[in-house]
Amino acid sequence: MAPAAQEVMVQEERPAARCSGAALIVGATGYIGRFVAEACLDSGRETFILVRAGNASPARAAAVDALCQKGAVVIEGSVGGKEGRKAVEAALRAHGVEVVISVMGGASILDQLDLIEAIRAAGTVKRFLPSEYGHDVDRARPVGAGLAFYEEKRRVRRAVEASGVPYTFLCCNSIAGWPHFDNTHPSELPPPLDRFQIYGDGTVRAYFVAGSDIGKFTIKAAYDGRCTNKIVHFRPACNLMSTNEMASLWESKIGRTLPRSTLTEEDLIAMATENTIPESIVASLTHDIFINGCQTNFCIDECRDVEITSLYPDIPFRTVDECFDDYVHGLNHLAGEAKDDEEKNAPAVGRLAVPPTCA
Repeated sequence: MAPAAQEVMVQEERPAARCSGAALIVGATGYIGRFVAEACLDSGRETFILVRAGNASPARAAAVDALCQKGAVVIEGSVGGKEGRKAVEAALRAHGVEVVISVMGGASILDQLDLIEAIRAAGTVKRFLPSEYGHDVDRARPVGAGLAFYEEKRRVRRAVEASGVPYTFLCCNSIAGWPHFDNTHPSELPPPLDRFQIYGDGTVRAYFVAGSDIGKFTIKAAYDGRCTNKIVHFRPACNLMSTNEMASLWESKIGRTLPRSTLTEEDLIAMATENTIPESIVASLTHDIFINGCQTNFCIDECRDVEITSLYPDIPFRTVDECFDDYVHGLNHLAGEAKDDEEKNAPAVGRLAVPPTCA
């Protein structure tokens, strides 16, 4: 048995401390981070967010302000380095934080090594959720640029397991939306209106999860003893779809057929090995999802894994169908605004005098 697996089994034998107290969210202003922070606030728990001191971009400042208006408490500081680690450790202890949820971006993944040290030293934390939210990094097999990215996440996993701090690893799979549209992060982009990119033969399926559900179920798992020292997989059967199926669904929403262009396995591998960041990472992960089938090519291991819908069978997930309806509504709204602007800017039509006629 591998040392990491032995460590997991040893920790599972320890009695799990019950989490009910305050949470600190690191990376709360990011795309997924905002959903997690809002869900934590909606759950009624005291919610702290770690915010780097100094000038913030307008978007980040607005995100912080919105969370504060909902009740979040800002802790100024950063994770990386000795001074940052000591400051976070002091804040955790001072506020009695029991749950730490990291939603840090890819460039900051290894900063979590300092965060782990701060958590271990503070002694108050009963659960740590490192920043994963994608695939099971120990099972996935990306090529090119994605491999180095996953090796960093694996390094964080091993450090978490060795720390003795109870943990939960979240594998949320793909964000609900057209996958990696034009080789960028899907986030808030609508599905395409000109053409579809189909990966391989378009038949390999993946699981798609709405951002609001990622936030909601992250908080549930963070405070659920059944998720202690487990890998939690998001596998909603209603959202298991291939790119061919998603393309057909989107066409039914917009009422027209769009052309399809194919990116072959060879295309994706070539893009993944170009080492152009972030495009090469996206291509690498796309290859692993839609060629290798990394989200579906393994079975749940009851010793170390748990599937989220088995924990909460009565709580529905938002479907891809519903998410596509939102995109259509947004497109119709934008079209209406454009029409209004066009009418406002149109030249006035003068009235012509019509002389009386004799009949």
